[in-house]
Amino acid sequence: MNKVKIGKKWVGEGAATYIIAEVGSNHDCKLAQAKKIIEAAASAEVDAVKFQLFKAETIAAQTKDKIVILDGGKTLYDLYKQNELPREWLGELFDYTVAHGIDFLATPFDEEAVDLIDNLAVNAHKISSFEIVDLPLVQHAAAKGKPVIISTGMANLGEIEDAINAVRSQNNDNIALLHCGISYPLNYSDVNLLAMKTIKQAFPYPVGYSDHTLGISIPVAAVALGASLIEKHFTIDRALPGPDHKFALEPKELTQMVKSIRQVEQALGSGEKSLTETERIHFQRGRRSVFAKVNINKGTTIQRGMLAILRPGIGLAPKFIDIVVGRKAQVDIAKDEPITWNKI
Repeated sequence: MNKVKIGKKWVGEGAATYIIAEVGSNHDCKLAQAKKIIEAAASAEVDAVKFQLFKAETIAAQTKDKIVILDGGKTLYDLYKQNELPREWLGELFDYTVAHGIDFLATPFDEEAVDLIDNLAVNAHKISSFEIVDLPLVQHAAAKGKPVIISTGMANLGEIEDAINAVRSQNNDNIALLHCGISYPLNYSDVNLLAMKTIKQAFPYPVGYSDHTLGISIPVAAVALGASLIEKHFTIDRALPGPDHKFALEPKELTQMVKSIRQVEQALGSGEKSLTETERIHFQRGRRSVFAKVNINKGTTIQRGMLAILRPGIGLAPKFIDIVVGRKAQVDIAKDEPITWNKI
């Protein structure tokens, strides 16, 4: 199915792009800051705001292996522990988001998180790129019967197919896929937007793009290439110290991204190549046609030098000029008068 319904909105071919403002950890464990982000996202007229719901102990081992050591000597476990969204906030954040007229979404990283999110009556579940291979988690989310949005960063087509099959194993075929590149921020050379077309060809579901580049040009380009969903990290201030702020959009930028996407949607049109209503006046004014270059008396055999190809397009089209040449004028034709079939 190339469409899926998220709440009251269809997502997919022929529908408006579903735009998600990804909060990530940009709440910095401050409820007031989380609410400000929701307010700003709603003001930018996105379709949804999305948080992440993880616990350090269920997402990362407390290993000291060098692969998990980050700048400053922190481990992955430390990073997640410092940025956990307090689960007791969920209901309040959900209500606050809905009160501002947009959807509340949250990415779960454990089955308890899935249950908590689902109890809020969310309109969809989101699986992150890192969790796409956690098929039990994917199945648990899919079993709730709501649309499942799957980010596919780092995944090959086989892994995407495994995740899709995990969703479908729960009698749920409401799936949307997001092409994604994993780096924070992502280099433009690593974006590979054309992979969206590959995913579309491989799977019969709406395909969008989750962006980690700087700025708004790439998500806007993704919509021009047919993205049905856009996810973009968002903050109220990129100078804040948390790990996700530096590559996120600020409020004015998010507003501009949404505006640009909506403009692109209008510009894409139907694909039919034909004269538009707004072009009709320009068609007549700007197109050339055949005119009399001199006065041509009735009965005169018309020569090429008697004719000119000029604007506006109220006479015969230029392609007929060779047919006009050699014919006799049936009436007197004044200089600068258009040549029409009834005059020759």
